[in-house]
Amino acid sequence: MDSKVFSDNLTSKLFKKITKLNSLKFYTFYLIFITSFVSISYGQEADPVAGKALFNTNCASCHKLDRKMTGPALRYVEKRLAEDEGLDREWLYSWIRNSSAMIKSGDAYAVKIYEEYNKSAMTAYPQLTNADIDNILAYTAQDKAVPKPTAVATNVAVGPTNGIGLTDEIILGVFTVLFLLLSIGLVVVTKTLRTLAELKGVKLKEKKKTKPIWKAYLENQFLMLCTAILFLLVSAYGFYGWTMQVGVNQGYMPVQPIHYSHKIHSGDNKIDCNYCHSSARVSKHSGIPSLNICMNCHKSIYEYNGETTEEYTKEFYDAEIQKLYKAVGWDDEAQEYTGVTYPVKWVRIHNLPDFAYFNHSQHVNVAGIECQTCHGPVEEMEIMYQHSPLTMGWCINCHRETNVKIKDNEYYDRIHAELSKKYGVEELTAAQMGGLECGKCHY
Repeated sequence: MDSKVFSDNLTSKLFKKITKLNSLKFYTFYLIFITSFVSISYGQEADPVAGKALFNTNCASCHKLDRKMTGPALRYVEKRLAEDEGLDREWLYSWIRNSSAMIKSGDAYAVKIYEEYNKSAMTAYPQLTNADIDNILAYTAQDKAVPKPTAVATNVAVGPTNGIGLTDEIILGVFTVLFLLLSIGLVVVTKTLRTLAELKGVKLKEKKKTKPIWKAYLENQFLMLCTAILFLLVSAYGFYGWTMQVGVNQGYMPVQPIHYSHKIHSGDNKIDCNYCHSSARVSKHSGIPSLNICMNCHKSIYEYNGETTEEYTKEFYDAEIQKLYKAVGWDDEAQEYTGVTYPVKWVRIHNLPDFAYFNHSQHVNVAGIECQTCHGPVEEMEIMYQHSPLTMGWCINCHRETNVKIKDNEYYDRIHAELSKKYGVEELTAAQMGGLECGKCHY
């Protein structure tokens, strides 16, 4: 074989191998690139769930999705800005991180928003990354969820059953009818037997006529005297019990001008009693919270989205919130006070006589007594009512049974040590420390 031909063949084979190797490297690189791009794309896909958490943490105090508050409504905000103003996501990045800088720079839409919302600059969030903002925007881009109607039970209560399909009322009715039939049967049988006895000439023994019991009772002077004494004692006891209930309003549940559910506020939302009744910690009276305390939350909470019943529906709760807005003069649309207010005449529930002294701060701060001790399970009460009788005997029993709080209470250290030695006990009750003295509770 000619050397030149051999050389050309060798060169051709080497070229093909090199080309093949290069092709394999190219395709390998291409596959790696595509895979990486796809994984990065999926990795950067916005998460609306994480966006909701970020929204509630950073945005919810001033923004709602479907309602204007301190700031504008944010549902579909990215889409609206793109269609109406021609602004892209990069503008949102800059605005969220430092709105004041954009206003100072003279950005037209930034200045417009600033002027529209009473020149209130949006809080800067430089700590939010692009991914965080993408997640928030993904949350705002979701469609509004339509609440499903609550299913109303249509079954009629027919009482408990016994496992065979019959209610207790039906069984009781059957037994009543059977008893009546049996009684009638006995009367008929008795008359029949008497008739047969007369026909056969059998003489029945006649009962001796006795004195009627009422006549015998009237003729017995001892029984009459005992009855009169018993009647007087029962009457006196009944009169005493009735007089002891005068001024006792246990169970009193008045209707308030604005419905307030302790179950929702104290129970569902775990609001501390002392947040609203703050004066209970420092004064004699617990105090009625001002409506401004209500507005601390209800500036943002304009509708109820919790559990409802047939009696207390969402529409009912929303109407009560509107009553609150009217009373304080709050314009929910403009997000400002109008200055026109209407006083709310609350109905007092717990009311002690003028001669009785009770200090809330002494019991709450010093004694460390929970509100539920006297007021009952307020966290379960849809309508507040007087749980305890608040009588003198009830208070005295509490003082006799409740040990004085000594831990972390230096006020009682010395007197507790002296009285514990005197009475020979480790823990003193409120009664042993003078809690039964008249002057403690009466002026």
